[in-house]
Amino acid sequence: MQDEHKIALYENFTAINSIDPSVYEQYDVKRGLRNADGTGVVAGLTNIANVHGYVVSDGEKVADEGSLRYRGYDVYDLLGDDSAERRFNFEEVAYLLLMGELPTQEQLDRFIAALDAERELPDGFTASMIMRDTPPDIMNVLARTILLLYAYDESAEDRSAQHEVHTAISLISRLPRIMVLTYFAKRARYNNESMIMHRFVPGQSTAETILSMLRPDRQFTAEEARMLDIMLCLHAEHGGGNNSTFVTRVLTSSDTDPYSTYAGAIGSLKGWKHGGANHQVLAMQKDLKENVADWSSEGQVADYLAKLVNKQAYDKSGLVYGMGHAVYTKSDPRAIICKQFAEKLATGTEYEAEYHLLESIERLAPEVILREKGTAKDMCANVDMYSGFVYSMMGIPEDLFTPLFACARMSGWAAHRFEEIVSGKRIIRPAYKSTRSGVRPYVAMDER
Repeated sequence: MQDEHKIALYENFTAINSIDPSVYEQYDVKRGLRNADGTGVVAGLTNIANVHGYVVSDGEKVADEGSLRYRGYDVYDLLGDDSAERRFNFEEVAYLLLMGELPTQEQLDRFIAALDAERELPDGFTASMIMRDTPPDIMNVLARTILLLYAYDESAEDRSAQHEVHTAISLISRLPRIMVLTYFAKRARYNNESMIMHRFVPGQSTAETILSMLRPDRQFTAEEARMLDIMLCLHAEHGGGNNSTFVTRVLTSSDTDPYSTYAGAIGSLKGWKHGGANHQVLAMQKDLKENVADWSSEGQVADYLAKLVNKQAYDKSGLVYGMGHAVYTKSDPRAIICKQFAEKLATGTEYEAEYHLLESIERLAPEVILREKGTAKDMCANVDMYSGFVYSMMGIPEDLFTPLFACARMSGWAAHRFEEIVSGKRIIRPAYKSTRSGVRPYVAMDER
């Protein structure tokens, strides 16, 4: 289209869509479904997970150590067994989330066999749906392929418990394969690199399958597979209030099909304020490393953080990415577990200095914010502070950070969809207050 034919309909975009912030206060509107103190508005009930980061005492929000429980089990207990026979936990965690109880060995073996049986994709699906017109963002392909798999399901509109569970197991099994195949399709299209298409190995865990398909030589260590398995467990579920899970609840409440629901959840998780935040963390850390001459100097690191807080560095947002969370205040249990494994992997390697740098950011950020802004804020490192670092040490490309999150969270999304189907019963439909009063008089065309 020639420039003279373009209509700049966006010229007054901000003015047209602006609402005076004072009006939100006037009507006590909970923007983001959040109360003034940052606590979430209670919008539902769940038996699936409990995310704890503060207590409310006498109407005041009081910081507390963070805890994360899946179906009542503390995540530290679920992941605390390092014995050889318990090397992989993700499948057990997925079973717990979907079925409500920890499995017996026989039940776990049957569940793993069911996952294994679903990894195969429909004939021609990779060539026609993944390799064709591959977009630059893998998350969009995950959403698209889920929607397209609807066409291969003769019972796609079946809302029975049997079909819901089968669909969830199928997608938990297939998404990791789709993710890796899409990664290589993207590299082939945009970087003119080779398209590697390894077959999955029957019997391998989800973590092993990802690494086996991703590595050109298919080789990986037991420690790498264990670490990736832990990361999948940490991302598997995080309560009903996180954005993508709430999207799952909202879509499910409208009685749409499971494929539409999970595709919508992926669209939410892609967002830079949600699952996509790990890219912001990594980019900020990269900028810090380039602008701090001596990583071991706390003074130099603190000076950079001061520039961040004062909107003079990186994206000038004033945010220290990787610090702070909507619920956690004193600690994020996911970050604590991730940090422990990061230290173990980094010690004695070329990554050790970078690990200590991240430790410095975590320790210094609250002090710098207090000094520069004069406000004491309950702030801890969140899981994104160390997750990208761990993935990088394993040689996992940045393109896969958020898709890995999606592969893990499928089990949590499915659990919440099941609960919404059985217990929600009503379409989610909050109210929006109109700021206009009265009726505007219509003006004829020749009088405008």
